[in-house]
Amino acid sequence: MKLTAQIVSDLKEVALPEKAEFFPHFFKTGKGQYAEGDLFLGVTVPFQRKIAKTYWKDINASELQKLIHSPFHEVRLTSIFMLVLKYEKSKSIIEKEKWVGFYLKNKAGVNNWDLVDSSAFQILGAWLFDKNRDLLFELAHANNLWDQRISIMSTFYFIKRNDFHTTLQLAEILLNHPHNLIHKAVGWMLREIGNRDLDIARDFVLKYIDKMPRTMLRYAIEKYEEGDRKMILNLD
Repeated sequence: MKLTAQIVSDLKEVALPEKAEFFPHFFKTGKGQYAEGDLFLGVTVPFQRKIAKTYWKDINASELQKLIHSPFHEVRLTSIFMLVLKYEKSKSIIEKEKWVGFYLKNKAGVNNWDLVDSSAFQILGAWLFDKNRDLLFELAHANNLWDQRISIMSTFYFIKRNDFHTTLQLAEILLNHPHNLIHKAVGWMLREIGNRDLDIARDFVLKYIDKMPRTMLRYAIEKYEEGDRKMILNLD
C-alpha cells in the first residue's frame, strides 16, 4: 500500500462517527460559512499526532503535497503535523528553507483556524525570526482570510522570544478586519504580549480602544486584573 493510502487508512481506522457528525458544525462548514464544504472523518487530534509521528520521517514532499490538499480536514491536519516535524527536525538551513517553501506553495491546504494555528508560528514564524518579515505584511494585506491569520499567528514565535514589534504592526493593520476569526487571533496575540509585558499590551489596547472590535478587545484583556478589565470595557 502506498504511504499516502496507508496514512488515510490509519486515520479511518480510528475515526469516530459521533465526531464526524460534530466536527462539521464546530468548524463551520455550512453554506456561506468560513469552512464551507470541508469534509471530516471524525478523528481526534491526539490520534492525528500519533499517526504523524509514525510516518513523518518516511513521507516525501510529493506524498505530503497530496495529503495537504485532501478534501478531508483530518488528513490535511495530519500532513501539517508531519510538515512541522520535517521543519523542526531539519539539520540544515537549506533543508529548513525547502520546507518553508513547501508550506508557502501549499498554503491553500492550510484553510481553517486549527490548520493555521498548528503550523504558522512553528514554521513561518520560526523561519522569519532573524530575517526580513515583509512577507507577513504581504499576507496581512492579502484578500484571503487564512493568509491573514497566518500573518498574525506566525508572530507567536516572536512573542515567545519577547519580540513584540511585528505583532503590534500587524495588529494595527488588521484592526478593522471584518472577520471574527481575525479578531480572535489578534486579541489572542495581544493577550500573549500582555502575559510578558503588560504595559506594552495595555498601551496598544488603550490607544486603539475606539477602533478595536469587541471580540478582539475581550480576548486581549482576558487575563487582566478584574478592575483593569472592567475599566477598559467601560471605556469602549
